Amino acid sequence: MRSQALIGLCVFFFAVLLAWNLAGKIVAGDMSSIAFVALVLVALAVAIKILSNWRLGFYSFLVWILFEDLVRKYLGNNMAIYFAKDVLVGLTYIALLIDIRRGRATIFRPAFWLFFFPFLWLGIIQIFNSNSPSVVYGLMGAKMYFYYVPLMFVSYALIRNDEDLRKFLAVNAVLAGVISSLGIAQAILGHSFLNPTTLAPDLRELGALDKITPITNQILSLPTAVFVSSGRFAYYLMVASILVMGTVGYLLLYCKRGRKLVYIAFALVLGATLFSGTRGAVVYVVASVLVLAVGFLWGAPWRWRQAHRMVTAIRRAFLVGSLGLAALLLLFPDQAASRLAFYTETLSPSSSAFEGQTRGWTYPVEQLELAFTNKNWVLGNGTGTASLGGQYVVRITGAPPINVWVEDGYGLLIIEMGILAPFVWLLWSIALMITGW
Repeated sequence: MRSQALIGLCVFFFAVLLAWNLAGKIVAGDMSSIAFVALVLVALAVAIKILSNWRLGFYSFLVWILFEDLVRKYLGNNMAIYFAKDVLVGLTYIALLIDIRRGRATIFRPAFWLFFFPFLWLGIIQIFNSNSPSVVYGLMGAKMYFYYVPLMFVSYALIRNDEDLRKFLAVNAVLAGVISSLGIAQAILGHSFLNPTTLAPDLRELGALDKITPITNQILSLPTAVFVSSGRFAYYLMVASILVMGTVGYLLLYCKRGRKLVYIAFALVLGATLFSGTRGAVVYVVASVLVLAVGFLWGAPWRWRQAHRMVTAIRRAFLVGSLGLAALLLLFPDQAASRLAFYTETLSPSSSAFEGQTRGWTYPVEQLELAFTNKNWVLGNGTGTASLGGQYVVRITGAPPINVWVEDGYGLLIIEMGILAPFVWLLWSIALMITGW
């Protein structure tokens, strides 16, 4: 009873102290600090729950990683927010490991694991590259490359039956629909929507970009939705289109629940792709939809006489997507016209401003060749020296910035880990593709 009274007294004084500080923040108009404190309290509650339920940890991580940029925009790109996802996924790993040891979860044994180890060891060795100005660059880069690899063990244990798969696909479809809706709204309303009045310096150049059509000189804004840049939004739409269309086919074959919701999400993803103002998103989403349509027919279980259901799924997906695009064109003709003009003028081979050849081959090859102009291209500059997050290393350690970067994936590998890196990357990624096939 004495210890219980002592705990109660401590909680009382802590509550009074917290209330006093919050009152001071409110009076001073410092709402960002209040939001940050609220976020910390929610994170603590979620962290406690994750340790007893790693599935909650996985879905919390999934939601957080999609909406993290939105929080960063409004809370000034706080460093604690940047690393919050790492805490979430770390707790998920711990909770899953406990369940595996207790025999309550299934462990994944990937067939391509042997081919992944050369790249893993190269990345670890390159942390200590003498050309790197700070080992912190290497640690940050290793986190970017390898810290999320155990998620494949999490996902393998997560989806063990049809209901697990349906839940995973439904959650992704809902998230895709929400994020696509916000992206469409921002494309129509402008950059003031979903963006604070003043963006943090690290995010300012990414959060309010516009493009001008090369021939007709029409201005179109590039929406970022819940992300800090239009590029991230475009990459998300590429993944979301594949997931949502795959969900359409799966639900039509195996489950009746949530079909209408998924069709709506698919139409929203296509609409957001149109309004994204990003050629890469348009090209990849269209290609993915066409390839998936063929894949549905090729993989349909003919012996079960269900191929006609796949044809129905494809027909309905195209119909709903077309109706959604038509509705957007009719409701917002000016915003849609500028984007259609940009795609037509830069992607049509008959246009004088055609950029398909340049963006599809010339520019990537130039960027790859640019990697070889770096004096350390043989041994590299060290893991993380050209990866995202370098600005945070500079801010934390005061280490000199590394101004070496190219817009090509293999070129970045050469800059960071040397000429051997692309080959060990190809080794394990080809092994992964063969295993998946």
